[in-house]
Amino acid sequence: MPPKRQKSPEQEGRILLAISSIQKKEISNIREAARLYNVPRTTLQRRLNGDIFRIEQRANNHKLTQNEEESLVQWIYSMDQCGAAPRPAHVQDMANILLSKRGDTNIKTVGVNWATNFIKRHDELKTRFSRRYNHQRAKCEDPKIIKEWFDRVQITIMQHGIALEDIYNFDETGYAMGLIATAKVVSRAEMTGRPFLVQPGNREWVTSIECINSTGWALPPCIIFKGKVHIEGWYQDCHGT
Repeated sequence: MPPKRQKSPEQEGRILLAISSIQKKEISNIREAARLYNVPRTTLQRRLNGDIFRIEQRANNHKLTQNEEESLVQWIYSMDQCGAAPRPAHVQDMANILLSKRGDTNIKTVGVNWATNFIKRHDELKTRFSRRYNHQRAKCEDPKIIKEWFDRVQITIMQHGIALEDIYNFDETGYAMGLIATAKVVSRAEMTGRPFLVQPGNREWVTSIECINSTGWALPPCIIFKGKVHIEGWYQDCHGT
């Protein structure tokens, strides 16, 4: 038996035009669309039911086409760069959305371990445990803003003749109450360290403050909790002086 002849890219183009005309309701009859675009009616019917162009089909264990997987990788990249790297479960949900948009009635969802196998197939992806990152701090990481700030500090030091021992670095960090510390997410393989996840800024925080002098000595750290009343003991000298 001679080998089955593959459909040419030119015929595939006519099939896509026929499908588009039917979906836009420019042609209501499949037989008529097949005749106008000179494509097999049975092939057009199968494609409308969700079949994939043979060239785009992959091994049976790959439920997404090559183009669909590439689109999914780009989506992961974009989410990662925005500080919202998706979890493996979110990648699986997005794959199911791609399948539902295709309209293939034979494949409704991907398997339980699909996301894990998908990441293994793509060397450019990797799973890591993330770190929380306050959204206000993320918005301030603009190189232009940072450079302008240091320029102003240098000008101020020169104008007022400020000595090094009079320069302090003050910083604070917050601990969100009731939130887990890490989450397993999918990010770019070339990223070093743990990716940040931007979190909402409306959480209740316990704040830790540190202050270090430019010559090397530091003030004792300060921990601030949320409170509604003042206690006299807070303002008394612990040494009794």
